[in-house]
Amino acid sequence: MTLTAAPTDASELRTRFDAELVAFLDRQGPDWPDGAPRGIFSALHRFVLAGGKRLRPLFCYWGWRGAGGVDDRPIVVAAAALELFHAFALIHDDILDGSDHRRGAPSVHRVFAELHTRSAWRGDPETYGRNTALLCGDLCAAWSDQMFHECGMTSAQIWQGYRVFARMRTEVIAGEYLDLVSGVGDGSVASALTVIRMKAARYTVTRPLQIGAALAGAPAELIAALVDFGDPLGDAFQLRDDVLGVFGDPAVTGKSILDDLREGKPTVMMAMARDAADRAQAARLRDLFGNPELDAAGAAELRTIIEATGAREKIERLIRVRADAARVALAQVPLAEPARSALADLADQAVHRQH
Repeated sequence: MTLTAAPTDASELRTRFDAELVAFLDRQGPDWPDGAPRGIFSALHRFVLAGGKRLRPLFCYWGWRGAGGVDDRPIVVAAAALELFHAFALIHDDILDGSDHRRGAPSVHRVFAELHTRSAWRGDPETYGRNTALLCGDLCAAWSDQMFHECGMTSAQIWQGYRVFARMRTEVIAGEYLDLVSGVGDGSVASALTVIRMKAARYTVTRPLQIGAALAGAPAELIAALVDFGDPLGDAFQLRDDVLGVFGDPAVTGKSILDDLREGKPTVMMAMARDAADRAQAARLRDLFGNPELDAAGAAELRTIIEATGAREKIERLIRVRADAARVALAQVPLAEPARSALADLADQAVHRQH
């Protein structure tokens, strides 16, 4: 179905993405192998549809529209497929980070660990939870690929977009590995900035934009120009995410403010805090940051140190600088309306969000 007046409201687009995700997941039900427990299928159905900002589908959609594509169902389906890839990334990231909560609920590996415990099964619940969640993430990655290819566009269009899609997948996995290396490495600001660019920034903004534009047949010059907008905005988005991971309201973010601190997540903010800490502060950072037994009092002390070193203020300034660079670049990219206005709104939401 082609709409004569395409909706530009983000909430309406999210509704359309979710409707396509529901339809795709429902189609997988009859194909689930006979005799295979449906626990994975049911858990993923809940997880994928349990919330989320749908930013990646939104950026993909507006990359398409900005390159002259008209509003129709195939681009909504193709864009929604990125949400399944995002689910894969979140599930695996929570395993790697040891995060117990996501979107205000237990993370997928915790769901299955708790199922194991309740069922009094043999073996280690934690191992069962991690292994089952790995399979869940793998299935989301496979489904994302399937949904993208079944979106209804021509094979030529899909091939153009899939080249960027494949690059995005490689970057995310390489970024996850770099994150692991960074966690045992020097913990420098430069290293942390490289991690967020590869692991999160590009797959949140730049690559979805480019996928949409490529699907619409955009020239190489436009696809390249989208980097100047997407990269700094993606950086700002992830920097805001790191701030919320320590200073956010768990009731709003849906994630504990202890997870990143207990894990010792090598964020830009923590690297800046270490660089600016005096001897006493540095000693407390070594004692508290990355301590799996960290409690609320210890987390409060860490937040005080981060504030005292000026690291939070520096991060806020860096977010503003990156956001301003994205806005300047957006004004120069040759995009059709209403895409430019919609992307400007998305940029503000990504930078100033509370969750």
